[in-house]
Amino acid sequence: MNDDGRPLFQQIAELVENSIIDGSLPEDGQVPSTNELATFHRINPATAAKGLGQLVAEGILYKKRGIGMFVTVGARDALRFRRREQFARQYIEPLIAEADKLGMSIAELKSMLDNREANR
Repeated sequence: MNDDGRPLFQQIAELVENSIIDGSLPEDGQVPSTNELATFHRINPATAAKGLGQLVAEGILYKKRGIGMFVTVGARDALRFRRREQFARQYIEPLIAEADKLGMSIAELKSMLDNREANR
């Protein structure tokens, strides 16, 4: 696990979310069990269960009693929407605020982005 200061259960939830977003965990697909996650990441099964439980509470995963947890239909779109909103708050809003301080227009920002993309 990544030692970024966040609780391990949140990191587990994010790893599962990333797998849903990138398509490696398809909608209606079964998610690794808490024991599988715990063994793979060398963490307590209760920690893995808490991460999966968070995703159940958010409606990203659902439980089939006695079988396991599965990805909810529509979860990928919901996660992408949420992540885009977070992206805007975390990166775009501060970018625009800094551009305003520098007297830059949105058109100038777009031009900078276009130039960066062209040079990738």
